[in-house]
Amino acid sequence: MEIVPEIEEGGMLNLAPPGLMDRLWAEGWRHFGSQFFRYSTMLEEDGRLQTIQPLRLPLAEFTPSKSQRRILKRNRDVTISIMPAVVDEEREALFLKHCERFTSNVPESLRNFIPSEVPDRLPCPCVTVEVRLDGKLVAVSYLDVDIDSVSSVYAVFDPAESRRGLGILTLLEEIRWARSRGKRWLYPGYATAGPGIYDYKKTFRPMQRFDWRGNWHPLE
Repeated sequence: MEIVPEIEEGGMLNLAPPGLMDRLWAEGWRHFGSQFFRYSTMLEEDGRLQTIQPLRLPLAEFTPSKSQRRILKRNRDVTISIMPAVVDEEREALFLKHCERFTSNVPESLRNFIPSEVPDRLPCPCVTVEVRLDGKLVAVSYLDVDIDSVSSVYAVFDPAESRRGLGILTLLEEIRWARSRGKRWLYPGYATAGPGIYDYKKTFRPMQRFDWRGNWHPLE
């Protein structure tokens, strides 16, 4: 792991000054709480070695696809709110429902990904997109915020409402919110160069990929 000067030895950073997260995301870094990391390969369960591609979306150029517009239409009956990030019993309960989709490497808690006791401001400002259906929480996503960029941290949804495409919906709402605040980039995490479970991110166009040599390219 490469360590930049602002990150302590071991990849730890407790508080990022304004503008630092913009630079770290542009260099392929991600974090869970104060633990920062980046890696270019991943071993799949079937033994395949996959190349990791950090992604970013130029917000001014994004236009929803036909299928994404259908998801927006399908969810006209939900209530969406954006607020400072929090982890509580309601969100933990939704996380456990979300994890029913997994068969291996099942995380124990939402705190595996949002471990800070003050996630709305450490190591950087963070908001949540909250989706409710008839008052019931059905999806939540976490979005880090810096001067020019935002970065999707994690998202969960109720598998009983999977037909709604709630993971796509929260990402579309993150895009809308970031654009309304003049942000330039949204970093939705990573996808693999080959087929993988995060391929839905590649449907947001015009997406870019990081080549691990400091350059960003249009995603082909």
